[in-house]
Amino acid sequence: MLQHLDLTKILFLDIETVPNYPYYAAVPAVEQHLWDEKSKYQRKEEFSAEEFYERAGIWAEFGKIICISVGYFTPQQHPRAFRLKSFLGEEAQLLKEFKILVNQHFGTAKHRLCGHNAKEFDFPYIARRMLIHQIEIPKTLQLFNKKPWEVPHLDTLHLWRFGDYKHYTSLKLMAYVLGIPSPKDDIDGSQVAQVYYEEKDLDRIARYCERDVLTVAQVFLKLRNEQLLSEEEVFYSKNESDLSKK
Repeated sequence: MLQHLDLTKILFLDIETVPNYPYYAAVPAVEQHLWDEKSKYQRKEEFSAEEFYERAGIWAEFGKIICISVGYFTPQQHPRAFRLKSFLGEEAQLLKEFKILVNQHFGTAKHRLCGHNAKEFDFPYIARRMLIHQIEIPKTLQLFNKKPWEVPHLDTLHLWRFGDYKHYTSLKLMAYVLGIPSPKDDIDGSQVAQVYYEEKDLDRIARYCERDVLTVAQVFLKLRNEQLLSEEEVFYSKNESDLSKK
C-alpha cells in the first residue's frame, strides 16, 4: 500500500518539548491560573496543578520545542543512505531553520512529512509554536480547507491502526513487535525536561530524538515489507548539502 511512495520525498521527524518554565513557582501568576484551568480535566483530583506541571510540555500553549530531528533518504545513491540532522536550541531560531529545510527541499505536492503519532502531536505542535513566534507556517503544515487525501502527512501510528481509532501503540512497542532492533536506551520522554533544565545537555536530547526518527523510518520500511537500514547506511549530517538534488 505504501510501495508507490518515493522514499526520497519523505521527511521523517520527531520533536522534543519541555514546559516553558523549569518549575511551577517560576510560572507567572496569570499563566498559573490558565494552567490550573487547562489541566483540571486530565489531572482530576489525583494531582495538584503544581504537581502536574511537569507534563506542561505536552501542550503548545504551556511548552516549547527544544529539538526537531529529521531524517531523509539521499536520492540517487547506492546503497541506500539515510541521513539524520537535528535543529536545537532557542525555539524561534530552530523553527525558522526547520521551515527553511521544509520549504526548500520538502515543500512540493510530491513530498510528505512522516512521524509517529505526529498528526495529533508533532505537526500541530510545530504549527502552533510557529504562530506564537509569528513565523509563517510552511504549506506542508497548513491544513485549512484541505481534503483528507490532500494532506501531505504520513503517520506510522495511523498506518498501524488500519482504521481502528480506539487503538494506540507506542513507537517502542511497534518497533518491538515488528522485530526492529532497539538502540541502547539512554533517556526516555519523561526525562527530557530534567536533562534540559538541570543537566543542560541538548546534545544528549538530540541523540535521543534522532534515535526515534531512525526508528520511525525503520517502522515505515517494515510497513512496506522492505529491508531495514543497516548501521552502515545511517549518517549524521551537519549540513543540507546532500539535499540539493531533491
